[in-house]
Parts: sequence; C-alpha cells; structure tokens
Amino acid sequence: MQKVVQQAIDRLVESGAELGIQVAVYRHGELVVDAVAGVADPDGDRPVTSDMPFYSASTGKGVTATVVHVLADRGALDYDTPIVEFWPEFGAHGKDEATIRHALTHSVGVPAVPADLTVRDLADWEGMCALIAGSKPWWEPGTKTGYHAMTWGFVMGEIVRRAAGAPISQVLRQEVAAPLGIADELFFGVPESELGRLARLEDAPGSAAMMAALPADMPMFKATPLAVTPSAEYGNNPVVLTSDIPSGGTMSARAVARMYAALLGEVDGVRLVSAARLREISALATADVDRMVGFPVPRALGYNLGRPGAAPEQTPGVFGMPGMGGSAAYADTETGISFALTKNRFFPGPSAAVEEIGELVARAATG
Repeated sequence: MQKVVQQAIDRLVESGAELGIQVAVYRHGELVVDAVAGVADPDGDRPVTSDMPFYSASTGKGVTATVVHVLADRGALDYDTPIVEFWPEFGAHGKDEATIRHALTHSVGVPAVPADLTVRDLADWEGMCALIAGSKPWWEPGTKTGYHAMTWGFVMGEIVRRAAGAPISQVLRQEVAAPLGIADELFFGVPESELGRLARLEDAPGSAAMMAALPADMPMFKATPLAVTPSAEYGNNPVVLTSDIPSGGTMSARAVARMYAALLGEVDGVRLVSAARLREISALATADVDRMVGFPVPRALGYNLGRPGAAPEQTPGVFGMPGMGGSAAYADTETGISFALTKNRFFPGPSAAVEEIGELVARAATG
C-alpha cells in the first residue's frame, strides 16, 4: 500500500495538480502508509515532511468531535444533557431544550454569524460564545439539520470548556494528542513558536471562479460571510492559526490518522473510547436534507458518514470529516482502516486527491 500511495501522490505533484501533500493510513492500529510529496511553500523549496502540520479547515471538526466523545467516555458529559446545564446563557430565545446531541448533529439551529464578522472577531472566544448564545435559532433545535460551518466549533468548544474546566486546545492536548504522542502535530490554536513549521497554503487555479459561480442566495453564504470562509489567505493568517477556532484545525495527516485509529481500537496501548462508545458515535444519527446545502447529508455524532467520493450506502462503516480546501480524515469500522490526506493547494470544491487516494487505499484494504 505504501508504494501505491507514494507513486500516486508523486504523480499528482509532478503533474502540477498538487503542490505539497501528505497521506497517512493506519490499519488495525499499525501505520501502513506514511507518504509525502512536494513542497511546503508556494514560493519556497521546503520539502513536505511527515510531521509538518497543515491548516486543514473542517477536517478539524472530526478532532473536535473526538474530544467531546473522550469526555463522554470519561463520564464528564452525556449527549442528551441540555446544553444549558453547562452553559446557562445558551438557553436564550427558546434554546433551553437544545442538547449536546443536537449540537453534534448540526441540528441545534444556530448556523449563522453576522455578515460583518471579521477574523479578529473569531479570535475573541468569549465574544463569539456570547454572540452565539444570544442568537435566535433559525429553527427549533432538533427539528431540522443545517451545517453549522463556523458556529459549530464554538458551541462544541464551549461545552468542552465548561465540562472540563479548560480550553478545548488544552483538553485536546491532554486527553488525545499527548497520550498518542502527537501533541506537536495536532492543534486548534497553534503556539506562535510552532508557526514556522507549518505548510503554507495557496489557492488553486479556478478557486475564485468556482466561488463566484455559486448562488449568492445560498443559505451557507448567508450564514457564513466570505471574510471568515476558509481560503488560502484565511488558513495562512496567524490570527486564525494561533486562535481556538475549533470548526477547523491544523494537523499532519499522520497525526489525525493516528487519532482515528485510536477511536477504532488500540494504538500503542492507547484507546480513546470504548467499543460500545465507538458503535454509538459512528452510527447514523441524522440523514435529512441539510438546510444550508440543500441535499441530504448522513451524519453520525459530529462526523459525516461515507467515504468522500463514494455513495454513503456503499461505505456504511466510514465516519470522519472533509475540509474545505481538499483535506480529509476518516475511519472505517469495517476494514479497521483510518485515512488522512492533507495538502496545501486550496480548492473549495470536491477533493480529487482525497477521492483518488481514498479509492486506492480502499481497494488495497479489501483486496
């Protein structure tokens, strides 16, 4: 599998389709693919290395969900607990019966931020949480789903902060990253001292045209203004990178694949959740039409279901998250595979690299 994946990503870089790329695959707790290709900077010659973190947008939502599930497995929270039991202010405007389960499944009803929101606003944790807590829901919590592109991370992160008594970046490090030996490769807020290690993003040709072609009245755009929609500029911004904004994350492919492997089972003596918890968090939770994107999105508790590029019913054991820009990470309960791909050429559409390499890995795992 290592050779096949390495050849594939080398071709992607040599063709000019990708600038720099990482792929990591674990199978039954063992690292079986650790492949890199290309360069880390659009204008430089730093080679990509396996331990190099990449800003990977919503791939980080899977990391956030994992932190929540680790706390649940420790007994620190329960999915059906009303959010107001941890965060009383969240109950404003009829949100008092919204539960942690509603938040995990994007059905809590607060997908939007103000049209004039800035990156600096995102860096203000207390301000963002107060803004979201005080907002009127777009629908009664639990009655509909709609992708909470930006607000999701703050809702989940504040639940974590109040349940654990520490910011989510600290809980991630203590409960997930440090036990797995990946504390210097898996981040929400990146320490300033580590910024020089990161890959830098560039927008892929055609990115601006693709964004411009999308309907201006799409609910997603009404909920998340362009100024805080991920792009290469956004993902290179030190304010974004060093702040806790856990709707996105910064990671190496190797680190996030290891995290998913430790959800599936034991990795070097570490298992993040019990087998019973794994079954619960990876099962179908919602599958209705998503109000933000206009089509059905099968979801588990904090993860999407199905391998990117494949029909969900064809890959029922796969749970994880893709990120705008082209990264993705997921686990497959049926094959014991965990997969991650990170890259620095940012394209806002479906990731051809994830689909191609993911299919190669799936074939190798079942063949």
